Amino acid sequence: MAADNGTSAPVDPFESFRALRDVYLENMSKVMINAVNSEEYAQVTGAMLNSSLTLSAPFREALDKAMLAALQQLSIPSRQQVVNLAEQLTNLEMRLDDMDAKLDRIAALFSATRSPVAEASPPVSRPSAAAAKSSRRAGARKV
Repeated sequence: MAADNGTSAPVDPFESFRALRDVYLENMSKVMINAVNSEEYAQVTGAMLNSSLTLSAPFREALDKAMLAALQQLSIPSRQQVVNLAEQLTNLEMRLDDMDAKLDRIAALFSATRSPVAEASPPVSRPSAAAAKSSRRAGARKV
């Protein structure tokens, strides 16, 4: 062995293999990027995805039926039942808002046609339609 005076670095026998690997990976990366960004690749991938979805549809339907049966046995509502309930509650909330607005109009008409004797009594404080609406919505969100 030659005497080391501190100026030469140790020889790594795998350095050339690492350099070859880096060049190979860089070139393969460029080739794959070009291949993936092509229209042909998109068409082939889309066709494979469509065929796999077509083949898996019966299994998905069977799984959905089994899941619904299991949820029913456990007395747990399904996603569709929860969505239907939410739609019904939204419809009910809209109807209540409409009724509240109509009651406000009726109260305004009534107060405009009140007799002078009735005006002497203190008015009943009633929250506005907007305040009642926001409080109902806040309560619905907590559920």
